[in-house]
Amino acid sequence: MKLTKIEQRLIGCLLEKETTTPDQYPLSVNALTNACNQKSNREPVLALTEAEVLDGLSELKSQRLVMCDEALSGRVSKYTHRFCNTEFSSLQLNEQQRAIVCLLLLRGPQTPGELRTRSGRLAEFANVTEVEEALNQLQQQELVVKLEREPGKRESRYQHLFGDVPDQADNPTASIDEPGELNALLEEINQLKAELKAIKQHLGL
Repeated sequence: MKLTKIEQRLIGCLLEKETTTPDQYPLSVNALTNACNQKSNREPVLALTEAEVLDGLSELKSQRLVMCDEALSGRVSKYTHRFCNTEFSSLQLNEQQRAIVCLLLLRGPQTPGELRTRSGRLAEFANVTEVEEALNQLQQQELVVKLEREPGKRESRYQHLFGDVPDQADNPTASIDEPGELNALLEEINQLKAELKAIKQHLGL
């Protein structure tokens, strides 16, 4: 399943709104356009036109990933996803896995900590370990991939595999001896030492 950036945003929005605003789901083209262009909880922020949304929906319909409830008696056409957890989809996810996929579709690569912080309205995670367990399950299904840890960062980010395959997947044999990573860690240690020293001076220790 290889989706364009617009198709990823459309599926992500349908998944999100199905959970967060079920009374307004299915979504009209206007509501879906607004959801795609939200300034909060989106990365990157887009400015799609209704025509672009309709083109994306048309392509998703041809892939049987979206279904249109055709307008009758003057009603507005509404759209639902068939991406996962329906009788039409082979992809079956539990609530936590679904929440993670939704967030990755809407906001791109994220760390387990970020996913837990942002998942509040979609699923319950008691701790980051539960997020990591769900990510591992998704990795086993080849739905997400762990990216190489960025220099100076404590956590690796994860990316979904419903679009282009990322250039930099995590290399399990990578060692901390890589100069960039090591320098970043040393810099962080020195910064923590300086902060600790300042605290001790402030407390007169």
